[in-house]
Amino acid sequence: MSRPLTDQEKRKQISVRGLAGVENVTDLKKNFNRHLHFTLVKDRNVATPRDYYFALAYTVRDHLVGRWIRTQQHYYEKDPKKISGGWQMEEADDWLRYGNPWEKARPEFTLPVHFYGRVEHTSQGAKWVDTQVVLAMPYDTPVPGYRNNVVNTMRLWSAKAPNDFNLKDFNVGGYIQAVLDRNLAENISRVLYPNDNFFEGKELRLKQEYFVVAATLQDIIRRFKSSKFGCLDPVRTNFDAFPDKVAIQLNDTHPSLAIPELMRILVDQERLEWEKAWEVTVKTCAYTNHTVLPEALERWPVHLIETLLPRHLQIIYEINQRFLNRVAAAFPGDVDRLRRMSLVEEGAVKRINMAHLCIAGSHAVNGVARIHSEILKKTIFKDFYELEPHKFQNKTNGITPRRWLVMCNPGLAEVIAERIGEEYISDLDQLRKLLSYVDDESFIRDVAKVKQENKLKFSAYLEKEYKVHINPNSLFDIQVKRIHEYKRQLLNCLHVITLYNRIKKEPNKFFVPRTVMIGGKAAPGYHMAKMIIKLITAIGDVVNHDPVVGDRLRVIFLENYRVSLAEKVIPAADLSEQISTAGTEASGTGNMKFMLNGALTIGTMDGANVEMAEEAGEENFFIFGMRVEDVERLDQRGYNAQEYYDRIPELRHIIDQLSSGFFSPKQPDLFKDIVNMLMHHDRFKVFADYEEYIKCQERVSALYKNPREWTRMVIRNIATSGKFSSDRTIAQYAREIWGVEPTRQRMPAPDEKI
Repeated sequence: MSRPLTDQEKRKQISVRGLAGVENVTDLKKNFNRHLHFTLVKDRNVATPRDYYFALAYTVRDHLVGRWIRTQQHYYEKDPKKISGGWQMEEADDWLRYGNPWEKARPEFTLPVHFYGRVEHTSQGAKWVDTQVVLAMPYDTPVPGYRNNVVNTMRLWSAKAPNDFNLKDFNVGGYIQAVLDRNLAENISRVLYPNDNFFEGKELRLKQEYFVVAATLQDIIRRFKSSKFGCLDPVRTNFDAFPDKVAIQLNDTHPSLAIPELMRILVDQERLEWEKAWEVTVKTCAYTNHTVLPEALERWPVHLIETLLPRHLQIIYEINQRFLNRVAAAFPGDVDRLRRMSLVEEGAVKRINMAHLCIAGSHAVNGVARIHSEILKKTIFKDFYELEPHKFQNKTNGITPRRWLVMCNPGLAEVIAERIGEEYISDLDQLRKLLSYVDDESFIRDVAKVKQENKLKFSAYLEKEYKVHINPNSLFDIQVKRIHEYKRQLLNCLHVITLYNRIKKEPNKFFVPRTVMIGGKAAPGYHMAKMIIKLITAIGDVVNHDPVVGDRLRVIFLENYRVSLAEKVIPAADLSEQISTAGTEASGTGNMKFMLNGALTIGTMDGANVEMAEEAGEENFFIFGMRVEDVERLDQRGYNAQEYYDRIPELRHIIDQLSSGFFSPKQPDLFKDIVNMLMHHDRFKVFADYEEYIKCQERVSALYKNPREWTRMVIRNIATSGKFSSDRTIAQYAREIWGVEPTRQRMPAPDEKI
């Protein structure tokens, strides 16, 4: 008979038990063996690690299935108000090559999605005819709640060619062409197309965006019309209650075609009057903006939409006309305002501004951090805010503490639970109780010990994967995020080179040892981002092989940055780099993950950094650089990089090193594009923040020399990170946009009576 688990052992198992409901280890083992033998047809003599993974996944899924079915039935029975939903080299990630044990195909709910064709206007209304049809087949993945027996569904769509696809070609010997056409149809979901400058790419990307929107909307309407879970027969035909039952959150502009598609269904198929259909659409849809960078806002060429989705273009034109009539009535005689607010942009290539479509067709518009939401109202959406101020809100992003603390950093989660209990896992504001332990020597020691253990573990991982030896007692200085000019990995590079030059200049002086790690991916067609990656690796090649430097400075580029790598690096970080130009980062979520896991932040007052510093107190943050107002003033005056180059000797020396090929001796002009951009075309003003950044980094090093004070500041940061739980974010969306009240009510397990 096995002994009962101690509280400490229970906490170590909390993530597994709480997420999957594994109550009986004997049953778990029995089911694991059953799946290995009967599902995978393997035994332990021939089973591979992948077989063991699949057997375990199927076993865990078995525990979810009863809860999954009951959750879906509950939503119908209770009738809740709303349910919604070196050089970088790219390699394809064939993630479905071996199948996916977590998903369940639902071929019985396959739906048609139409493309191309033409529009006929008849006495019964518009008809979209002569279209090409692609089938959308749903695959469902269970998403378990935390200790509440709720299992929601994430539904993904796979493109399939219809069975009769060009069948006539088979009969006349055109077999090859028929197969090619079939592949063309199924390409829609085969690969996520990057947003690049090629027309073919743009067409496929637009196809992908419409494909998931059209399939999802048909599915939503089927569910709305049905009386019970899984029912295919329509019951409801009146759409008055649709916005009370359905919420569609447009996550950036990528699903913006949901607005004209819902209008098409309501007007052309359900025969609603335009005004009624528009009322339903606006009440149902809401738009979240994720960027203020103009190049990131989608503007689709009219000729492309006209070819691919001719009926939708007509609907967008009608939406635009009616919208501009409202603008004209509100601001009589302001012709320039009409031009600025139009959904249709005139120019050499006529385009549809998808952000404008989202705002016009939504009842709520939000940014993802307080400063970001304010910038939207003052800049790119100023005209729309003046027309409909009631639409604009803020919803600061959040992260889930289950994955980003309990699962990825169980040591820290346990140390916290020993002081304040486990309730903080689903109520992160309770972390504030840790403020009373800031001076507790035992807690300070425990937090520091967990951090050191995480650093040792990650050091071993780096040595194994990257064949590089690092000093685990060094300050782990981490910047992991997409590679982009506005995120200013280049500013980080300038600091690294500054440190390197200082060590070379005074080799006998004491320097706080640092391991600088930069990770992230560049978009496939983004030349400057790829050059930045090359620069980081080139700096590492010089610094890491210089015997004068030794282990006082190491530079590592973390390739193939992804969630599984983030789960290793974030718990090991001492310093979190959040150094975007003020006014450019919408929010960030990595910044929150680092804060929760006991890293201190060096950052600008941008995105969610502002609110993080507000929660922790600015004295517990390493803040530097221009504020948004400073950036605006510099724009008005005119940013001149040459001034900083001439005035700051250390900066001038670095740029001369880059220009002369110091970091690329075999190709001296390798980094000429980076130097040229920094000196003449830098929209993100790297040099303007250089001096303050270097001084701020000196403050970081000074504090790191005092481990006790460093850890006390870490504790203050962890204790004040509660606001940044995604539980708070989603609750705000629910109450303030979707019109539903969140509940913590636990559903009965499948074997419990309701």
